[in-house]
Amino acid sequence: MDVKSAFLNGTLKEEVYVKQPLGYVVEGQENKVLKLKKTLYGLKQAPRAWYACIDEYFQKNGFSRCPYEHALYAKENKDGEIMYVCLYVDDLIFTGSNLRMFEEFKERMIEKFEMTDLGLMSYYLGIEVKQSEEGIFLSQKNYAEAILKEFKMDRINLVATPVEYGIRYSKFDNTKKVNPTLFRRLVGRLRFFNLYKARYFVCSWCH
Repeated sequence: MDVKSAFLNGTLKEEVYVKQPLGYVVEGQENKVLKLKKTLYGLKQAPRAWYACIDEYFQKNGFSRCPYEHALYAKENKDGEIMYVCLYVDDLIFTGSNLRMFEEFKERMIEKFEMTDLGLMSYYLGIEVKQSEEGIFLSQKNYAEAILKEFKMDRINLVATPVEYGIRYSKFDNTKKVNPTLFRRLVGRLRFFNLYKARYFVCSWCH
């Protein structure tokens, strides 16, 4: 599910003032400012205020927050059936053992927040999700291919050990310097790729 205009739901805990927006300036009071009651996109307080809002709502409605991953919540009913909800900014993914819990959750969320039900998850944070009767398969094929294409490595020959043999590295050689921005971007992309493979939504709290 996707929360529409999520940051507009946050409540400010401090006084914030903004200039009168163009088209809404009060004639004769042009030098006055407006006091915000809710957060706006662009405010540094907006993400934290939104998280505080959704966190409070979850915990008031029977969910417990994972102590190790604060974006992961769980709710268990009297029959021992459980539901997990994972929050990423304004996106929610959920799973569990009871379809009725899903429907109740969606109804309550739509009553509280303006939301869109996106149906079964097929793509999330660069991760492709294929669901079938056999199970759920996760991959980052498109993400990996995009990395190769961006750094012009999509048509190279495969080798067992992709390191030039016998080369000596020196800080003071005359070779062309590597673009540091390009290098950092590549490392960041590869770190996200490896992070996905190493991390699943499982922790000791879930057991």
